[in-house]
Amino acid sequence: MASGVGSLPGTDVQGAARAVRELYGDGGVPYLVELPARGPGADLIGRTAAQLTGLAVDLQPAGWRLTDGSGRDASRARAFLREDLDVLAEVYDGYAGSLKVQSCGPWTLVATLALPRGERVVSDPGAVRDVIQSLADTVAEHVAQVRRLVPGARVTVQWDEPGLPAVLAGRLPTVSGFGSLRAVDGNFARDGLTRVTETVAGQADSQVMHCCAADVPVPLVRQVDGLELALDTSLVRTAQWDGIAELVESGRRLWAGLVPTGSTARHPRDHVDPFVEQWHRVGLEPALLEQVVVTPACGLAGLSPADASRIGRLTVDAAHAIRDVVEQ
Repeated sequence: MASGVGSLPGTDVQGAARAVRELYGDGGVPYLVELPARGPGADLIGRTAAQLTGLAVDLQPAGWRLTDGSGRDASRARAFLREDLDVLAEVYDGYAGSLKVQSCGPWTLVATLALPRGERVVSDPGAVRDVIQSLADTVAEHVAQVRRLVPGARVTVQWDEPGLPAVLAGRLPTVSGFGSLRAVDGNFARDGLTRVTETVAGQADSQVMHCCAADVPVPLVRQVDGLELALDTSLVRTAQWDGIAELVESGRRLWAGLVPTGSTARHPRDHVDPFVEQWHRVGLEPALLEQVVVTPACGLAGLSPADASRIGRLTVDAAHAIRDVVEQ
């Protein structure tokens, strides 16, 4: 099975949506496309923050912040998403199958979004709880809307958490730049992820946390019931594989970003073989490869449309190669 991360190059929503359905719609996991090249509000933080229930945001030179009233950039972000959903309804008319939507995860959101006075939301535990609850309610309603637009869809929610390792390690700088914010306790981080996943569980068929940074907190993901994991396999340290094996053996899927966006491979085996070798090295049964969803690594939005399409096709071919291993 194959899928994509979410972001793609260009500004043609209709063309991108049709290409994704054509590529992944036959047995894979197509997704609601994100086109950050459209500008502010199409980015990961702005796209999510502008939709937050009961909260207003605007865009400042330093980034997105909470405010008393939403600004023009937030209105544009909401317009982008309305356009994307209109296209989704058209392109997936009559579709029945898996469909993925993406949202900024709670910890990356509070690590990036600023309070009105300028410091990061993550520095204020009360504000953290408010933003996380709003995010949970917002995404639950978003998934419900997608279900109304595409009634035959089995919806997966992807929580994008590139900032989570820095939050846990205390590597976030203060606004002044002269210090770092205190690390977030692992239990508090788990509770935040649990809050959003439990709220959305009533609408989504499955949920996955995607982290394309190094030091993915695999044990933390395993503590959140049913949460699947998506990562860039080139960044996985040897010591992390035991935790990944436990996650897979618990019945959860692994979304493996094993196709580099800069790949020049002519055959998917160039990327599949090292992954399968590692799979066997940690003692995972070949049959469990059925729980692997192959994706590209992060970075497709920075490619040309032609190169992004080529990497997408290579990803589908890699998924077929893994299926051949299972069937041997």
